Amino acid sequence: MIEFHYWTTPNGHKVTLLLEEAGLPYRIHPVNISKGEQFAPDFLAIASNNRIPAIVDTEPVGGGAPVSLFESGAILLYLAEKTGRFLPADVRGRAEVLQWLFWQMGGLGPMAGQNHHFTQYAPEQISYAIDRYVRETARLYGVMDRRLADRAFLAGDDYTIADMAAYPWIVPYKNQRQDLADFPNLKRWFEVIAARSATQRAYALADEINKAPSVSDEESRRILFGHGKG
Repeated sequence: MIEFHYWTTPNGHKVTLLLEEAGLPYRIHPVNISKGEQFAPDFLAIASNNRIPAIVDTEPVGGGAPVSLFESGAILLYLAEKTGRFLPADVRGRAEVLQWLFWQMGGLGPMAGQNHHFTQYAPEQISYAIDRYVRETARLYGVMDRRLADRAFLAGDDYTIADMAAYPWIVPYKNQRQDLADFPNLKRWFEVIAARSATQRAYALADEINKAPSVSDEESRRILFGHGKG
């Protein structure tokens, strides 16, 4: 059983995508980051960086004590290796997947995250910051679009954890002030993944757990971003 500590963010969605695709048994433990639940001692014992997602694998390969992990990329890699799926075994195929997984972790996620922050959540609209991160998001979309010009998925013909890592960061493209029509290869890739039954199950689960996602009140902003007092 995978004990999955989750909230409905792009990084959280990465792991539900893989869990649903792989058919691994898992149990959701919601961590409402707008209410500060990520600072609870029980969660910090698993995820010392006070960020979701995190997992505890109660039945690791080889037996022994449960394995706990935080960081979405590390979790994807661990679960792919556990199941023997969505990560090629050969050296070249594995390298292709890992470089695009790390590209998402080091580029697309952080830059799109800053885009979200300055366009939607910052207490004041800072035009320089908005322009900088909207442009960088567009650049990264362009990198993906060129990569997908001659292949079905980021690492080749097969759907892998690299795609699962990137897809949730493209879902909010409108909020990122992007138009998928400008990136036809990316748009095709996006629509193919959106149509997968596991993707639909994962996002239906998110809708059930967080029926009205919002970070509109001052207390939520203070908890998430350090705004105001406290």
